[in-house]
Amino acid sequence: MVFDGIILAILIGFLRKGSLKGFAYLSFRAGWIFPLLLLIEIGIFTYQSSYAWIGEYSGLVFMLIYAVGMMFLWLNRKMNVGIPILLLGVFLNFIVMALNGGRMPVSLEAATILDPAYANAIQDGLYGKHAVLTESTVLGFLGDVIPITDPYPKDQVISIGDIVMNIGIFIFIQRVMVKNQHPEGSSSATKKLST
Repeated sequence: MVFDGIILAILIGFLRKGSLKGFAYLSFRAGWIFPLLLLIEIGIFTYQSSYAWIGEYSGLVFMLIYAVGMMFLWLNRKMNVGIPILLLGVFLNFIVMALNGGRMPVSLEAATILDPAYANAIQDGLYGKHAVLTESTVLGFLGDVIPITDPYPKDQVISIGDIVMNIGIFIFIQRVMVKNQHPEGSSSATKKLST
């Protein structure tokens, strides 16, 4: 869902006569953190079925990834108004996962729009980041409980946190792409982006 949100935000940015040039002016604090976390997460998804110990500790690792990711967003919160909104969305996902063993609860009822193999995999514990939402789930309403289907091109089940994250990403990208929001169009923006 986040990837879809990025693509949509960029397309709308172009429709608003924006450009990607604004990204060249971004300077994140501790910018190396994000690609490192992404590589770790890809590694977990790739090898958790091959190595039992990865699947066993993946919940803890995901919590650490979220915690470090939130620290990264906090460090850069003043760069763009979209970042604090993104941080809130990440926190909402983090809190429900942290209270449920490091896994994102997924509603099997909502997941009926997906391939049955997905629900079976969650029930069998093959998706290290997800678990079945049950009556004992804490703050289950923050889990993946919102089904997204036609006319959306790809069936998905998302959380409130995912929606908030996408709003933050959308605002972030719009403010970067629209010309009067980056140095090429505004001297005041130059000062903001360079701090």
